Amino acid sequence: MESGTKAARLELVEEPVGELLLRRQWVNYKDVLLKLCLSLATSLTVLTTCTIVLLIGKEAFAFFHMVSIVDFLLGTQWQPLIEPQQYGVLPLVVGSTLVVVLSMGIALPLGVFVAAYLSEYASFPIRSVVKPFLEILAGIPTVVYGYFALTFVTPQLQQLFPAMEVFNAASAGIVVGIMILPMVSSLCDDAFCAVAPELKEAGYSLGATSYEVFRGIVLPASAFRLAAAVILAVSRALGETMAVTLAAGATPNMEWSFLKSIQTMTAYIVEVSLGDTPAGGVAYLTCYGVAALLFGITFVLNVLGYRWMRRTAE
Repeated sequence: MESGTKAARLELVEEPVGELLLRRQWVNYKDVLLKLCLSLATSLTVLTTCTIVLLIGKEAFAFFHMVSIVDFLLGTQWQPLIEPQQYGVLPLVVGSTLVVVLSMGIALPLGVFVAAYLSEYASFPIRSVVKPFLEILAGIPTVVYGYFALTFVTPQLQQLFPAMEVFNAASAGIVVGIMILPMVSSLCDDAFCAVAPELKEAGYSLGATSYEVFRGIVLPASAFRLAAAVILAVSRALGETMAVTLAAGATPNMEWSFLKSIQTMTAYIVEVSLGDTPAGGVAYLTCYGVAALLFGITFVLNVLGYRWMRRTAE
């Protein structure tokens, strides 16, 4: 009887232990599966980036075999599709710079002000209403912004500046600034909310006002995150295509004027990609040369911004 009782007890003890081992094995399998999925997703991202770089690099290498890279980077005449052909990319760089400068001049101050209000001053009911409306701007297709610039922004500006052309840099910069405003405000809001509450409470305990706490504590503590927002916004404005294609025109020139028609690097890539240019020729390969330059500028901005952010964070 005693031996039977001991055997029954052993069975009762062994059964939960076995279930526990099975559960641990299943948890380990899930961890391995999750790690594998995450590794595949990361590898796919790296593979996609490398494929894009190799494709652009291969075609750009073929283009620079036909055109001098010095003439491409320093030339002031850009007309690769008509005779006499000129391959100086500086007019496209000037056009892109005008759009970026004006859009950042609009989006950055407004984005910081909106983020400061939402994170430091707005009550929860107001924040829950305002922020979704702000995010709606990010969901509007870029081609709609282009038509908005043509049908509304440009006519309003022409009343103030009668000499303004129908296609101009000012309208393109304004609509791009409106378009990237949600991204700037959202990133800045996240940066302000990430500041430790203890730092703010310490400022208030010393008698500081809300403005003094924001200026003296929140802004310095979130400086490196704000730098990331600026870099992403510049890259977004530099790479915008449809809005500037419709609003800015297709006239590459070296004039630093917001009232005249310009052409950006992305707008030229769209022009070549329409299918009118025979594939394989030097005129067709110019879009890869411009794309390589655009990628290089964005890459340098991200590297410099990353190094600055690391130094600021330290």
